[in-house]
Amino acid sequence: MERIKTNVTETVRFLAGTIGQRSWQDLDKLEASADFIEHRMRESRCTTMRQHFSFRNNTYANIITEIPGTDPGCREILVVGAHYDSAVGTPGADDNASAVAALIELARLTRQRPLRRTVRYVAFCLEEPPAYATRHMGSYVHAESLHDEGARVFGMISLEMLGYYCDVKGSQYYPSSLFKLAYPDTGNFITFVGNFFSRGFSNSLKSAFTSVSSFPVESLNGFSIIPGVDFSDHRNYWKFGYPAFMITDTAFYRNPHYHEVSDLPDTLDYDRLAVLTKAVYEAFLIV
Repeated sequence: MERIKTNVTETVRFLAGTIGQRSWQDLDKLEASADFIEHRMRESRCTTMRQHFSFRNNTYANIITEIPGTDPGCREILVVGAHYDSAVGTPGADDNASAVAALIELARLTRQRPLRRTVRYVAFCLEEPPAYATRHMGSYVHAESLHDEGARVFGMISLEMLGYYCDVKGSQYYPSSLFKLAYPDTGNFITFVGNFFSRGFSNSLKSAFTSVSSFPVESLNGFSIIPGVDFSDHRNYWKFGYPAFMITDTAFYRNPHYHEVSDLPDTLDYDRLAVLTKAVYEAFLIV
């Protein structure tokens, strides 16, 4: 556990501290981020490739790491992704260096002990505006490429803001006060969020997660009209018929630093981020 904590802390501090803002305009910083992610993956003996795409006359890249499964008869792949760009005006520690840190660690753990099925870990570029909700998101580019190659996708998991927790009662907010009747008002849990189509997939992961960890977890499968349900890269996999959901600390419903200059490395809880990362990997071993 200490190694996981050390690694996720170093990744967040490098991306959100040393590099800082990684918006669509910061081409050199995005390149440095991509280089760093590739380096960390290769340190774990993972093979990476870049998937290039264009937006507003600039070139961006997704970083893809595929780790073969141990069961040759299992042809479905699991896709796990996290975006490494940040919004304009923020260093993006929680959003989304925290999830990139978890992604890199999940790949390292998987390389040491592979899953039954093949996993593609993808670090996306361009999740944030102005590419958000367009065909120019890195995750849209990747989802479309899976469709074009005829890939059999077991499901996709978007890691989106994983590092901010608060044990103060009343620290958790929701899009409607009605949610308070069914969900906690203390922001110390993680949430699995998807649409109705992805309910079976997210429920199977939640069941596996709770069987290996006591980390507090909630889930929501609902319509996209609920603000936040489709606010990340998983949305693009729905467009191609793939079940997908997001694992998140609920972003702006909890974290006051969301899309602010104050989204800094020191605001995160690395102990819980490490515990969460390990639990997600152990859940992957079950499903």
